[in-house]
Amino acid sequence: MSTPIRGMLRTLRPTSAFRTIAPSTQRTFITLPGSEPQILTEKRILPYKSSSLYSLIADVDSYSTFVPYCTSSVVTKWSAPDSTGNKWPAEANLTVGWAGVEETFTSKLLCVPGTIVEALGGDAATSIPESKVPHHSETYHKSASANSIFQSLNTRWSLKPFHYKPPSGQPQTDKTEHDAREQTEVNLVIEFQFANPLYTALSKAVAPQVAPKMIEAFELRARKLLDGPGAGQVNNKTSFGHAFDAAKKLGA
Repeated sequence: MSTPIRGMLRTLRPTSAFRTIAPSTQRTFITLPGSEPQILTEKRILPYKSSSLYSLIADVDSYSTFVPYCTSSVVTKWSAPDSTGNKWPAEANLTVGWAGVEETFTSKLLCVPGTIVEALGGDAATSIPESKVPHHSETYHKSASANSIFQSLNTRWSLKPFHYKPPSGQPQTDKTEHDAREQTEVNLVIEFQFANPLYTALSKAVAPQVAPKMIEAFELRARKLLDGPGAGQVNNKTSFGHAFDAAKKLGA
């Protein structure tokens, strides 16, 4: 057989049905963002005593009446008495909901009287030294309850007196701080990580608005209770006083 014919036959030979496919990068049609930790912060200067504002923040039972996305809030456990004899929320069942998703979970609470209220969920850990919350010794080392929405959630309210330098016609040469007119700096920090990337996608547009909405709602509540009718009663017996009554009913 001539050489040209042999070459033609080689060309017409069937090739193997099994081929080695070179590896390639595959992409899915929809890529959900990862459940990365997120931090939201907001700060306000409010014209009220820090003790009055702290009483409102520590009144966890009332969160469902003013905190956005919180539909139910019930304190289920109280701390031991602190150095002044007061008890503080130690655990609460909170229900949050948005975009048709609703979840109830148990939140671990730590209260540094007068300055900090911290709520922990999932595997979130506190940075508050145990020495600052001896009244929470029973639950301090206890892990917060897991839930299906948040892998971790840490919501911290902190207060401190706001000092200012009064304006004058001439620049002030010293660094003297003068007492504020009963003003308080309120800081809100929310650190969270969703348990499911789907929740991250659903909350993408909502999440940045959470902290501003929460602190705005708190400011409106402060105005209502501390400026409105009966404000003097709130100062003398704050709404947190009703929490003590609830604690007695629970046998805390």
